[in-house]
Amino acid sequence: MPKTTAAIIVAAGRGTRAGRGMPKQWRALAGQTVVAHTLAAFHNHPDISHLVLVVHPDDLETAPWPQDTGLEIVTGAQTRRGSVLAGLEALEGRFDQVLIHDAARPCVSRDVIDGVLSALKSGPAAAPALAVVDALWQGQDGRVAGTCNREGLFRAQTPQGFDLEVILNAHRRFATDAADDVEIARTAGVTVTITPGDENNLKITRAEDFDRAAQILGRNMDIRLGNGYDVHRFGEGDHVMLCGVRVPFDRGLQGHSDADVGMHAVTDAIYGALADGDIGQHFPPSDPQWKGAASEIFLRHAVELAVTRGYRISNVDCTLVCEFPKIGPHASDMRREMARLMGLDMGQISVKATTSERLGFTGRGEGIASLATVALVSA
Repeated sequence: MPKTTAAIIVAAGRGTRAGRGMPKQWRALAGQTVVAHTLAAFHNHPDISHLVLVVHPDDLETAPWPQDTGLEIVTGAQTRRGSVLAGLEALEGRFDQVLIHDAARPCVSRDVIDGVLSALKSGPAAAPALAVVDALWQGQDGRVAGTCNREGLFRAQTPQGFDLEVILNAHRRFATDAADDVEIARTAGVTVTITPGDENNLKITRAEDFDRAAQILGRNMDIRLGNGYDVHRFGEGDHVMLCGVRVPFDRGLQGHSDADVGMHAVTDAIYGALADGDIGQHFPPSDPQWKGAASEIFLRHAVELAVTRGYRISNVDCTLVCEFPKIGPHASDMRREMARLMGLDMGQISVKATTSERLGFTGRGEGIASLATVALVSA
């Protein structure tokens, strides 16, 4: 049976060396907060099933953490070790293994995460690192006082991965603070495998690190747009389903499923952005199991497919074209339901309506058309 994995993102620090008088994890970076980028890397990983964000008590009411990642929020402690321990205790007995990552490393790649997870298949602990290649000096009073042998030295990174029970017990037996969780594990006698690190997996510490992180995130970002279009004719019925909302009407929409024309257009837009066909290819109308099916099945599949391939949905714009029923009174409910189904905020969903000025089949009141655009952004 595959091991279950959770990730702890440690964001309880007060570090302000990066400037602007606020903890660096809450500062803006490439259109989001630092912690939002960090969380996205783990939220979008198919082998990580749960996220714990450890925050400072002062940030519980004010910090702008993302609301669409299924986060579990845990209050941190005065030290990093205490904060990690709080996260580990929140996960106790619920998962097999855990990745522990600093919120201030927003550029972590999937390859780095995959390397740690792969090593955990055959050992209790693993962590990424980079071999030291520069000469090392000792300094005193601004002068070189000696040299150090760099052979066998590594620069540690996160995420650091562990068997959950092993690292939790190690933390409980450790009395002081530590540089990282590998130190705590090794003190408990745990063997830690070194996995490949990444120069781009920098830890934001100084003000200039923000510029470098923004360049990395911009260079690595894959932005995709998809368009969707769908049409359904009116038939017998007493309501129409539009963007997941039952709208009373003296007719219904005809289709193999529940004929939710808005949801179908959005679903096809996601498939289009992924260059992966359309609803008919994933859910053939010739298959009787989809007759009368709720369209949210199709939408959820498209959203999960995007996440599995390393994308998050940035925003959705859906236009319904019809003379009637009136969409305005129901638009907020439609946005809310689409946001719920897609795991997004309402602010990322637009649902609007227009008429075709009584031209064409929509103008004659024969049916409803829908157009949708979806933006996908790589994690």
